[in-house]
This record gives sequence, C-alpha cells and structure tokens, in this order.
Amino acid sequence: MADLSAGVRAELYPEIEPHSAGMLDLDGLHRMYWEQSGNPQGMPVLFLHGGPGAGAAPAHRRFFDPAHYRVVIFDQRGAGRSMPLGEIRNNTTPHLVADIEKLREHLGIERWLVFGGSWGSTLALAYGENHPERCRGLILRGMFLCRKSEIDWFLYGLRTLFPEAWRAFAGVIPASERHDLLAAYYKRLTDPDPKMHMPAARAWSVYEGACSTLLPSPETVAYFAGDVVSLGLARIEAHYFSHDIFLPENSLFDNIRRVRHIPGVIVQGRYDAVCPIVTADDVHRDWPEAEYFVVPDAGHSAWEPGICAELVKATEKFKSKVSN
Repeated sequence: MADLSAGVRAELYPEIEPHSAGMLDLDGLHRMYWEQSGNPQGMPVLFLHGGPGAGAAPAHRRFFDPAHYRVVIFDQRGAGRSMPLGEIRNNTTPHLVADIEKLREHLGIERWLVFGGSWGSTLALAYGENHPERCRGLILRGMFLCRKSEIDWFLYGLRTLFPEAWRAFAGVIPASERHDLLAAYYKRLTDPDPKMHMPAARAWSVYEGACSTLLPSPETVAYFAGDVVSLGLARIEAHYFSHDIFLPENSLFDNIRRVRHIPGVIVQGRYDAVCPIVTADDVHRDWPEAEYFVVPDAGHSAWEPGICAELVKATEKFKSKVSN
C-alpha cells in the first residue's frame, strides 16, 4: 500500500454552515432532508452516513475543503432530520439508491464524488454499481457488505472482543429468545409503544457505539444513546438486516466489476470490530485498482485520529485526481 500523503493536509476543516437546505418529497410518505455547503460552483461530493438509520451530523461537512467542494449531505429515509423518523415502510436499498438519483437531479448535478463509511460504504457501492456513470470517484471507510457472516458477527461474534457490551445488549432480551437476537430485537423495535421500542433501540445503539472505537469513548456512546440516533439506527438496521438489505445474496461483492474503472480509495481501521477488516480485504482483492489504506491503530469510528486523517487526505487527493 502506497503512502497517500506526504505533505497533504490531514486535519479536519473548520466548522461551516449550509448555504442551502430543504426537504424533498420522495413518495408521499417519506420526506428527505438535504443540505449543501461549501463552494456552490465547486466539485460536487455526496456524503453518505452510516447505519442504516444513523443520520448525518454537522461535523461531516468538515472532511471537505469548502473552497473546492460543493458538499451535499442528506439523511436517508427514516433517519436524522428526514421524516417520519424510524419509518421502515418503503425503506429498502433500492429505494435509497433511487433517492440519491432523485436528489442529484433535483440539485442539477451531472456527476459527483461519493464518500461513505460503514453502511455509507455499502450504499455507495450499491449506488456506484447501479449508476457508475454518475460517480467521479468513491471514498469508502469501514467496508460493510451486509453479508450473513457480517451480520452474525455483529449480533454474536462481537462478544469475543466486547463481552461486557454484548451482555448488556443481549440482556435486554429474555434468555428464551437469545438464540435469535435479530428477530427478538426486530419484534420490539417495530412495536408501536415507545415503552417497548425505545429501551430496545437504546440498547442496540449503545452496543454499536461502545464497540466502535479502539479505546473507550464515552462521547461516542453518549451520541449513540440519543433518542433520534438510537431509534433511527436500531429500527432501520434491524429492518435491513432482517431482509438481507433487500438485495440478492452477495450481490454487492459479485458486482464490484461495475466500479473497477472508477477511481477509488478504501480506508480501514486494522482493529475495526464492528466492520472487521476481512471485508475491506475481500473488496480490495476484487478491486485492486482502488487505493487501500489500513490504519494500524484504529477501530471503526471515522473520528479516530488515524482514520479521520486518511479520509481528509483522500478528499484532498481527489481535488487533483478528478477533473471538474
């Protein structure tokens, strides 16, 4: 793996505010929040948040040079500021891919750089495989293909590394149902009674947050414990996991050939417990043209110093790598 970045900026950019924002009606049920910041005439870049269901945050604007990039951020169906929060009807991966295209057309953008981490990398790959002609490049972090082995690892395998967090996660479910944690959680998360779904949502989300960093991060756990993040994240993740992300088995991996001509960067934490490195390694072996950077002292979170630095370096490199 080559060194991406001698002399390339690695620090996040200062905080900025959007210069435009709105709600896009998708289907009469879902309304999608979107915003733009940075240079209105700059290179368009689309940020895809994780989860599914986690929503975007103001800090996500800071990966991009606001003088160069036209930064587009949106909250996916049921997530963040999109409405209704936690709605799982008409919420599938093909819906999200179509939403991206609807937003692109709404904003009058021909092609854009696509940037996504964790579930955002999943959605970026799904979008790229369906609309490669719209992608100037792909920056992917914490690769996740939502294969059965990856879902099983999240539900059960993580107890190997985080037994305390897993016990708290599994402990919400009666012992008689723990043989199928996904089904047990999905039943509770889709219950209309907040007294039923909110404790389950918070337990699921806190579990993910607690396992997301190499070193303990109370700030990360507190963020994941918030009502909006936890409900959107837990309910929609369980919905997608229960339905194999509404795509044929292994389809994202099997169709990587469709994006191999697109400039790509993959950034992966060596000790990513939520999305273990084996997935990024699998992807890179089938997409050797992509640049692949393993951060030796990082877990899953985009905010870990080494991962954060590599992501900024990647956006800096794309300023010259991809022509306007």
